[in-house]
Amino acid sequence: MEDPIRVAIIGTGKRSYRLYGRLLQHLHGVQLVAVWGRSTESARSLSETFHVPWYTDLDVLKRETAPHLGIVSVGYNANGEVGLMAVEHGLHVLLETPIAHKLSEADAIIAAAQQRNLKIEVAEQFHRRPLEQLKLALIASGLFGRVHTSFNDFAGHGYHGVSVMRSYLGFDAKPIKVTGVVRNYSVEAYFSRINNDFVPRDEIQEHGIIDFDDGRLGIFHWTNIGYDSPLRWWRSSRFLAEKGMGLTVGVGLEVQERLSRLAPGGEAPHFMRIERRWQRVDGGALEAMIAHTGVPELPMVRWENPCFRPEVGLMPQWHDDEIGVAGCILSLVEAVRNDTEPSYGAQQGRLDQELILAIRQSSAQGGVPITLPLDPAQQTL
Repeated sequence: MEDPIRVAIIGTGKRSYRLYGRLLQHLHGVQLVAVWGRSTESARSLSETFHVPWYTDLDVLKRETAPHLGIVSVGYNANGEVGLMAVEHGLHVLLETPIAHKLSEADAIIAAAQQRNLKIEVAEQFHRRPLEQLKLALIASGLFGRVHTSFNDFAGHGYHGVSVMRSYLGFDAKPIKVTGVVRNYSVEAYFSRINNDFVPRDEIQEHGIIDFDDGRLGIFHWTNIGYDSPLRWWRSSRFLAEKGMGLTVGVGLEVQERLSRLAPGGEAPHFMRIERRWQRVDGGALEAMIAHTGVPELPMVRWENPCFRPEVGLMPQWHDDEIGVAGCILSLVEAVRNDTEPSYGAQQGRLDQELILAIRQSSAQGGVPITLPLDPAQQTL
């Protein structure tokens, strides 16, 4: 049996408490050994929650607890700074999104990791959620043929939504041009769950068209009130392929997948049935996602939950987002253990951030198309 990969949480952000600490305590093959915070108070609080040593000095943490990798979970604006610090201290790292706010900061982190032969994964979990993973498995099977156009309709903001949209085309697809429109509108007062208030507010809509070098297209839509407003309940992602299409239709978290190919005879769509395979008939942990395709040569396509453990009582009943984040951790663990590249990685995280910056830059210049790559010194707009 292999020794567990030793992990330190670098930072005391909210996700350190509500996600990373809990996941590491139950994820097979890893061991949480220490936490780091900028202040004694914050580091001690996180330490007491998860019963591991706390540090405010990263050199001392590394010398005394010998972690293999660090999960960087800090305040939103400190991602790039603390991520670079962790790499410079010799840690393989899982970085929060975005990898950095400036492309130049992302490049500095990537270069520092390459110089030290360290692995970087980015905590981009949206395309790792079970339903998304099943769709990617179906696309990879060839049942849909070539995906021509991919859409994100409010299924995640910024780089998250771009990542979902790009995943259907394949992360090796090369974007070359971006056209964007950003608009600000006044909307009726509503109760915000995030801000816990009821006041008039503004909405910022972002819309983009992304051209890829092989003629395919990506379409991106987002609204900044999409996470907390009853005004904007729509959740959808789509792909149009040569042999069929996929459409996610959702209100909040209640989503349905409509995946279709041509029915025999070519006059109607044939819809696939999606099954969640639970540990027991009446529930338990998620074991797998299965598409019953109706195609005789490939009647079922199955995605296995990488976190699933069949032993009774050992597998927590995580929801889809937790499974997605656990997938990010496992990607880095496997890369470190096998000396391979993470399944998503720093360059993909950088590209997703670059595309959002390009949408905003295009809008700021009156909607003119922006040719990629951007200047690495490009600021967040």
